[in-house]
Amino acid sequence: MEINLIRKSGKFNFEAENESGFTVELDAKPAIGGEGKGFRPMEMLLIGLGGCSGIDMVNILNKQKEELNDIKINIKATRKEEETPAIFDVIDIQFNLFGQLSAQKVERALQMTFDKYCSVSNILGRSATINFTYTINGDK
Repeated sequence: MEINLIRKSGKFNFEAENESGFTVELDAKPAIGGEGKGFRPMEMLLIGLGGCSGIDMVNILNKQKEELNDIKINIKATRKEEETPAIFDVIDIQFNLFGQLSAQKVERALQMTFDKYCSVSNILGRSATINFTYTINGDK
């Protein structure tokens, strides 16, 4: 796995490119001179968590023969702002699932995702508390 970054403009605006040619722009927060031209690096970590856990959830539910029509993921996090580095302390991730789904199988898929399969949650979970919740068709 390889990622290359080039500085695009301003002080902190970078473009990252992976081996497949996909790109994403990053920038620092305005308080230190960022210009709002991309995701901040800590936001990228949350994107990684959402993508990793979302992929695992879809994969596990498919293997369980569950009829998942759609999935939406919301992540909120707080950081230890008084410390340097200001790492995450709590990450709340909400899965909004749509389809003919068994709550028991969804709960099992969540446990497997966060206990076993999602590499990003395994890394972030070493320094932050990760809480996960879900809804099925809008019901908790």
